[in-house]
Amino acid sequence: MSTITSEANATDKTVKGSCLCGAVSYQFSGEPRGFQYCHCSRCQKASGSAHGSFMFVKPDQFSWLSGASLVTRYEVPEARFYASCFCSRCGSSLPWEVKGANNIAIPAGTLDQDPGVRPRRNIFFDYRACWFEPASELECFSEGPVRK
Repeated sequence: MSTITSEANATDKTVKGSCLCGAVSYQFSGEPRGFQYCHCSRCQKASGSAHGSFMFVKPDQFSWLSGASLVTRYEVPEARFYASCFCSRCGSSLPWEVKGANNIAIPAGTLDQDPGVRPRRNIFFDYRACWFEPASELECFSEGPVRK
């Protein structure tokens, strides 16, 4: 995995991503507009985790490489900006166009390469899961834990 080391590299860099089964793939180029963890209940439900991890790019920075016909979009009727997209074969979360915001939200877990940027903030943190513990406070293993 490569790391962006200069502004020139950030502008020229192309990063690819895909779903779990590999049927859907995409790419974006240039510097993402932002990268954040979202702790809202919608992101918890859609990710099955404590938060969603999203980076944002402009629509002209993004393109589908394969499997675009397999991408299914779910719209939450009362949501102002939120939607979700997923692979109709494997169910993996996929990038989606943010309603009315001129952004593509890219689930960071679908990236196949290092984007060269890191999350900068937590949003909707007051809505975090009651069981959430920051990763820095948990025991770490380089692989699975040793069975006793």
